[in-house]
Order: sequence, then C-alpha cells, then structure tokens
Amino acid sequence: MILHSNIIGEGKPLIILHGFLGMGDNWKTLARQFGEQGYEVHLVDQRNHGRSFHSDDFSYELMANDLKNYCTEKNLSSVDVIGHSMGGKTAMLFAVKYPELVSKLIVADIAPKFYPQHHQTILEGLEALSINQEALKGRKEADVFLSKYIKEIGVRQFLLKNLYWVEKGILGLRVNLPVLIYNIERIGEALPADSYFEKPTLFLRGGASNYIQKEDEDTIFSAFAKAKLETIPNVGHWLHAENPKQFYSEVMAFL
Repeated sequence: MILHSNIIGEGKPLIILHGFLGMGDNWKTLARQFGEQGYEVHLVDQRNHGRSFHSDDFSYELMANDLKNYCTEKNLSSVDVIGHSMGGKTAMLFAVKYPELVSKLIVADIAPKFYPQHHQTILEGLEALSINQEALKGRKEADVFLSKYIKEIGVRQFLLKNLYWVEKGILGLRVNLPVLIYNIERIGEALPADSYFEKPTLFLRGGASNYIQKEDEDTIFSAFAKAKLETIPNVGHWLHAENPKQFYSEVMAFL
C-alpha cells in the first residue's frame, strides 16, 4: 500500500512528514511557499494518519520503508526531506537507511534520542471523543467536549483537523486511534545506536521547547556528520506553525 499525499508545485522533490496525530494538510501554507521557489512538495500522510492506510503494525522501521515505497512509486530518486517531531524520527531513519535517496535533511524539534511517553491526556480525550455520539454531531460540540481534557485552544484546533464527516450529522476521526494508543511507547523510540548520515542536515529547535536539550547535541553531531543546529526563539514544539516566516527562511537558506 502506498501512502496518501498532496503534491504542490513543480521542480525538485521536497517531502514533508507531519508529527504525531497530524497530517500533511497541516503544512499546506508552507508547502505553497516552497512550491513557489521551484519545489515539488509532497505532503505525505504517514500510516494510521490522515488519509493513508490503517495498519495494526506501527514502527519507525515500517514508516521509513513506507517512504521508500512511496519514492519508488513516484519515481523519486533524489529528495530533500523535512520531518517534524514523529515525522522527524521517520525522516532521520529514512536518511540513515536510504542515504542514496536523500539530498538534504531537515529535522524540526526532535533529537535521535528516546523520549518518555507524554501524550496520555491527549489520547484519553480523543478516545473519549471517538465514542461520544453527541460530541461528534458537530465541530463546535467536539471542541467543547475536548476542552475538558485539553485546555490549549491551539492544540485542540490541531487535533480537531482529524475530524471528517462519515455521513451527514456524524463526525469521525481519521487517525487509527486504537493502534496509536496500543503502540504509544514506540513513538518515543530512539534511532538505532549505529545510525549515521553524512549529507547536509539541519536541526531546527524551538527556543521555548524542551525537545532538544544541550546534552543532546553530541548525539546529533555524532550521528549526523554535517549537521547544523539552529534555534527559532520564543516558539515551542510547533515551531513551523508558531513562526512560519522564520521557519521558512531558515529552511530556504539551508536548501
């Protein structure tokens, strides 16, 4: 099975991989900007997310292989890759496994290390929402219901993009929630200890995020020989959404 994608622009292939519980469509505005600069942007939905296939199997190894199959299907022999959070882990492993396919790599606010599970409340809220018929009658009702679990409006808006009309008057979630809940510990897995990629790599971190710490830098530079690490000040983990202008500038300068 081949991953679903939305392709924007023409030129050098640029693949963008979303984070956990996201989808390619989250990146549409930035994709149009990259498209205007001569890139054919592939907004890919990873397995169990967006409009891509659902599977009981879930791991970074599989998601890197999914991307390899996607490149084969689309006849892509040299790509630049941007990955955020979970997508950054997939992008790193893809580059390590298939370096011949990757020209340049951009990793947004994630390190190659292990991260403990920290999405419990979000998953509890989505699981409760998925079985509440009253809350699934409309987007406003779903937002009010989810606010009992998640106070941050921006996070709720991000999550509610997963809603779609199953039929008139009934909303559903695009993510394969049961499988993601079952495999939640795998989201934080580290890259294999012997990982190595020697082509140009840019790590972008949010200045107000705690995902990439000072002590992570040795791990980054030992695995990614030509890595640069830049910080976008005053933004958190969703750096591309909080300051898209600087994110775009940093990426274009690197590319």
